[in-house]
Amino acid sequence: MAVLPLLIQEKPPSRLTYTKHDQLYKELIQTFFQEFLEVFFPEIHKAIDFGRVKPLSEEVYTNMLDGDTRRLDLVIETKLKKTDVVIIVHIEPQSYQQPDFNERMYHYFSMLYNKYRKPMIPIAIFSHDRQPVENQYKIEFDFFHVLTFHYLTLHLRKMNWRDYIRSDNPVAAALLSEMGYQEEERIEVKKEFLRMITRMELDPARQRLIYGFFESYLKLTEQEEEQLMDEISKLPEADQIFEIPISYEEKGKEIAKKEMVIEMLREGIDLKLIEKVSHLDIDEIVVLKKQLE
Repeated sequence: MAVLPLLIQEKPPSRLTYTKHDQLYKELIQTFFQEFLEVFFPEIHKAIDFGRVKPLSEEVYTNMLDGDTRRLDLVIETKLKKTDVVIIVHIEPQSYQQPDFNERMYHYFSMLYNKYRKPMIPIAIFSHDRQPVENQYKIEFDFFHVLTFHYLTLHLRKMNWRDYIRSDNPVAAALLSEMGYQEEERIEVKKEFLRMITRMELDPARQRLIYGFFESYLKLTEQEEEQLMDEISKLPEADQIFEIPISYEEKGKEIAKKEMVIEMLREGIDLKLIEKVSHLDIDEIVVLKKQLE
């Protein structure tokens, strides 16, 4: 029996932006597949035998109609508990609104079912602010209903991040950065994220993974970071948080990046070029430039 969580790429407004988004979700869910289902889809989690999980090789699917190629990045084989039933779990992260998304989900379902002929559980993860399309796709006429295809959804921006800070689940911790929070809550969100990390006692590699995911979607300004450090210093677990090595690693990278930008400014290199090379926000570059004047 095989459970195959599949992350399938789509055509985003920016291929570079989406590639990073796709890779981040792929790594997170591949590493914490069991934890992902446990916190967001507990009924599915209860049914799966995670002792029989086996990653399979990547596959490439080509749409013969439009020539579009999609890579099935993550394929995992497992069994349902106490049965020999083979199922497929398809997970599709969607970072932007797409009017025909429900039809695309049906196309993926059809392609996978045609190949494996196994029961499937399709799941879509929405991380954009727009109203997602309905979670079904219909084929019908006035005189005859052919089918209605349904899929499960996870609307991250509709979720209250405070509901998950006591879960001590690594996927929930990482996805706090994609959930619904107010602008003035940004510092508090990261503070609770760091507290979750200390309670979970993950190994350094897994810490880096969820920290990197979180920082990709919720990155504080330098001023916000200073406020965060001040608030953390007053917490009972302050010493544990300050001992997290990734915090220093990220700060070291930022310091090195700013030193590089300063050297480029001293050489009189165009600001737009510096922005492109360093990936530093143009406003931060301008601030550094003024400091040199």
